[in-house]
Amino acid sequence: MVTTLYLEIGRSDGAQPHVVNIQFQKKVKLQLVVLYVDFKLDESYTPSKISIRAGDGFHNLKEIKAVELVKPTGWVYVSLSGSDPRETFVNTFMLQIAVLSNHLNGRDTHVRQIKVYGPRRNPFPRQPLQFTSTEFISYSTVR
Repeated sequence: MVTTLYLEIGRSDGAQPHVVNIQFQKKVKLQLVVLYVDFKLDESYTPSKISIRAGDGFHNLKEIKAVELVKPTGWVYVSLSGSDPRETFVNTFMLQIAVLSNHLNGRDTHVRQIKVYGPRRNPFPRQPLQFTSTEFISYSTVR
Protein backbone atom coordinates (compact mmCIF):
# COMPACT_ATOMS: atom_id res chain seq x y z
CA MET A 1 0.00 0.00 0.00
CA VAL A 2 1.29 3.46 -0.92
CA THR A 3 0.47 6.56 1.09
CA THR A 4 -0.82 8.94 -1.56
CA LEU A 5 -2.37 12.38 -1.27
CA TYR A 6 -3.72 14.26 -4.27
CA LEU A 7 -4.43 17.97 -4.14
CA GLU A 8 -6.22 19.92 -6.82
CA ILE A 9 -4.68 23.36 -6.76
CA GLY A 10 -6.16 26.50 -8.17
CA ARG A 11 -4.71 29.95 -8.45
CA SER A 12 -3.18 32.13 -5.78
CA ASP A 13 -3.35 35.87 -5.39
CA GLY A 14 -1.32 38.20 -3.24
CA ALA A 15 2.24 38.53 -2.09
CA GLN A 16 4.78 35.72 -2.34
CA PRO A 17 5.69 33.25 -1.06
CA HIS A 18 2.53 31.28 -1.83
CA VAL A 19 2.26 28.20 0.36
CA VAL A 20 0.36 24.92 0.45
CA ASN A 21 0.21 23.46 3.97
CA ILE A 22 -0.57 19.77 4.38
CA GLN A 23 -1.17 18.53 7.94
CA PHE A 24 -1.53 14.87 8.90
CA GLN A 25 -3.33 13.47 11.98
CA LYS A 26 -0.41 11.19 12.76
CA LYS A 27 3.27 11.15 11.84
CA VAL A 28 3.69 9.84 8.29
CA LYS A 29 6.63 8.80 6.15
CA LEU A 30 6.87 10.79 2.91
CA GLN A 31 9.20 10.01 0.04
CA LEU A 32 8.19 12.02 -3.02
CA VAL A 33 6.35 15.23 -3.95
CA VAL A 34 5.12 15.56 -7.52
CA LEU A 35 3.79 18.83 -8.97
CA TYR A 36 2.03 19.39 -12.28
CA VAL A 37 2.92 22.76 -13.82
CA ASP A 38 2.76 24.02 -17.40
CA PHE A 39 4.96 26.91 -18.56
CA LYS A 40 3.45 26.84 -22.07
CA LEU A 41 -0.04 27.63 -20.74
CA ASP A 42 0.73 29.66 -17.63
CA GLU A 43 3.96 31.54 -18.53
CA SER A 44 4.60 34.09 -15.73
CA TYR A 45 2.32 32.20 -13.35
CA THR A 46 4.62 29.14 -13.42
CA PRO A 47 6.81 28.59 -10.34
CA SER A 48 10.55 28.96 -10.89
CA LYS A 49 11.75 28.29 -7.35
CA ILE A 50 10.03 26.15 -4.72
CA SER A 51 10.90 25.16 -1.19
CA ILE A 52 9.63 22.04 0.57
CA ARG A 53 9.57 22.17 4.35
CA ALA A 54 8.62 19.57 6.98
CA GLY A 55 8.06 19.55 10.73
CA ASP A 56 5.67 18.90 13.59
CA GLY A 57 3.71 22.10 12.93
CA PHE A 58 4.05 25.73 11.83
CA HIS A 59 6.45 26.51 14.69
CA ASN A 60 9.31 24.21 13.62
CA LEU A 61 9.22 23.77 9.84
CA LYS A 62 12.63 23.13 8.30
CA GLU A 63 13.51 23.28 4.64
CA ILE A 64 14.36 19.83 3.32
CA LYS A 65 14.54 20.65 -0.42
CA ALA A 66 14.85 23.76 -2.57
CA VAL A 67 14.26 23.28 -6.28
CA GLU A 68 14.83 25.58 -9.25
CA LEU A 69 12.48 24.97 -12.19
CA VAL A 70 13.38 26.09 -15.71
CA LYS A 71 10.27 26.42 -17.91
CA PRO A 72 8.70 23.17 -16.59
CA THR A 73 5.92 21.48 -18.54
CA GLY A 74 4.28 18.43 -17.00
CA TRP A 75 5.06 16.49 -13.84
CA VAL A 76 7.99 17.66 -11.71
CA TYR A 77 9.32 14.99 -9.31
CA VAL A 78 10.97 16.11 -6.06
CA SER A 79 12.53 13.34 -3.98
CA LEU A 80 12.48 13.97 -0.24
CA SER A 81 15.37 11.61 0.46
CA GLY A 82 18.51 13.13 1.92
CA SER A 83 22.13 12.89 0.85
CA ASP A 84 22.65 9.89 3.16
CA PRO A 85 21.48 6.66 1.41
CA ARG A 86 19.81 5.57 4.67
CA GLU A 87 17.55 8.65 4.56
CA THR A 88 14.97 7.43 2.06
CA PHE A 89 11.98 9.26 3.53
CA VAL A 90 10.89 12.12 5.80
CA ASN A 91 8.93 11.36 8.97
CA THR A 92 6.60 14.33 9.60
CA PHE A 93 3.26 15.70 10.82
CA MET A 94 3.25 18.63 8.40
CA LEU A 95 4.51 19.37 4.91
CA GLN A 96 4.68 22.84 3.40
CA ILE A 97 5.26 23.58 -0.27
CA ALA A 98 6.25 27.22 -0.80
CA VAL A 99 6.50 28.95 -4.17
CA LEU A 100 9.30 31.46 -3.66
CA SER A 101 9.35 32.97 -7.15
CA ASN A 102 7.77 32.66 -10.59
CA HIS A 103 9.07 32.84 -14.13
CA LEU A 104 9.23 36.33 -15.65
CA ASN A 105 8.75 37.78 -12.12
CA GLY A 106 5.08 36.81 -12.12
CA ARG A 107 3.08 37.65 -9.04
CA ASP A 108 0.35 34.98 -8.99
CA THR A 109 1.00 31.24 -9.13
CA HIS A 110 -0.61 28.35 -11.00
CA VAL A 111 0.10 24.81 -9.78
CA ARG A 112 -2.35 22.41 -11.38
CA GLN A 113 -1.93 19.37 -9.14
CA ILE A 114 0.23 18.11 -6.26
CA LYS A 115 0.79 14.47 -5.33
CA VAL A 116 2.55 13.34 -2.16
CA TYR A 117 3.81 9.75 -1.92
CA GLY A 118 5.06 7.65 0.97
CA PRO A 119 7.29 4.57 0.77
CA ARG A 120 5.77 1.26 -0.29
CA ARG A 121 5.14 -1.21 2.48
CA ASN A 122 6.40 -4.76 2.25
CA PRO A 123 3.32 -6.99 1.65
CA PHE A 124 5.12 -9.83 3.50
CA PRO A 125 6.53 -8.24 6.68
CA ARG A 126 8.63 -11.22 7.78
CA GLN A 127 10.23 -11.54 4.38
CA PRO A 128 13.26 -9.25 3.83
CA LEU A 129 13.10 -9.45 0.03
CA GLN A 130 10.15 -8.40 -2.11
CA PHE A 131 9.42 -10.95 -4.81
CA THR A 132 6.87 -10.26 -7.52
CA SER A 133 6.29 -13.64 -9.14
CA THR A 134 4.10 -16.32 -7.53
CA GLU A 135 6.77 -18.97 -8.02
CA PHE A 136 9.45 -16.98 -6.18
CA ILE A 137 7.06 -16.15 -3.34
CA SER A 138 6.08 -19.80 -2.90
CA TYR A 139 9.75 -20.82 -2.42
CA SER A 140 10.75 -17.80 -0.32
CA THR A 141 10.24 -19.42 3.11
CA VAL A 142 11.77 -22.48 4.74
CA ARG A 143 9.20 -25.05 5.93
